Amino acid sequence: MEGSSSSSMTTSAAAAAEIVFFDLETTVPSRNGGQRFRVLEFGAIVVCPKKLVELESYCTLIRPADLSLVSSTSARVNGITREAVATAPLFEDVADRIFDILNGRVWAGHNIHRFDCPRIREAFADIGRPAPVPIGMIDSLEVLTLKFGRRAGNMKMATLASYFGLGQQKHRSLADVRMNLEVLKHCATVLFLESSLPDIFGSNGQGSSGIVTRSRTYNNTRFPTEGGETSRKSPPNASLGHQRSAPYTITKFGKMTERMKDVLCKAQGRQAINNILKHSHLLLR
Repeated sequence: MEGSSSSSMTTSAAAAAEIVFFDLETTVPSRNGGQRFRVLEFGAIVVCPKKLVELESYCTLIRPADLSLVSSTSARVNGITREAVATAPLFEDVADRIFDILNGRVWAGHNIHRFDCPRIREAFADIGRPAPVPIGMIDSLEVLTLKFGRRAGNMKMATLASYFGLGQQKHRSLADVRMNLEVLKHCATVLFLESSLPDIFGSNGQGSSGIVTRSRTYNNTRFPTEGGETSRKSPPNASLGHQRSAPYTITKFGKMTERMKDVLCKAQGRQAINNILKHSHLLLR
């Protein structure tokens, strides 16, 4: 299968600050055969780090030198069959393209530090060529484990995607790359909200359960916690302005606001400003 690209690839020197999210699909080695992983598919997107917009993409199936390594187990994991890669290019045929995409950029992906990066180095070593080198690395598995925690369950991409309602993981390179980027965006947004309003959303990364505001309830309605799918998508129906007035109705300031309402009601009509001035002395009592 010939590789596809959304636009021509830029040189690594001109794109040093760009981030490339990538993912590999591989064979599943036999436990007793002494085999190692072989790349079956490579997919990548290059994004602008300031806007996170997709600049270009590339994806290709890759035929291993020995087709017998594409077992039925491999096909069950990612859906890539022996027949699907029978006419695909060998890794050496697409190595230049893959090198240009990866070399000199920031690499990003889920569990790439332990899995995808070693596979890239092995594939280039097999054809006697130096592997591409990143200028930085963002492993979303490591970052999210540290920053987001296990509030969504385990840290598998499929679990995180399900937590945010992003659909099911397809275990195909380009689709998984885009899902990885969306998961990161969602996690970053949640963390930003929690750091901006820790008293409301909680800052411990484990949801806000009992924390609503300084007042325990707004009109006897609690804010939903972070745990459930429905509560995250369905915020309270009450308006923010109405919610803020309720906690003060039993205080002196609350009485003053009630008087303000009466004044404003009386002030309606053609002489609105004059009536507000006429009744303004009530606010000072």
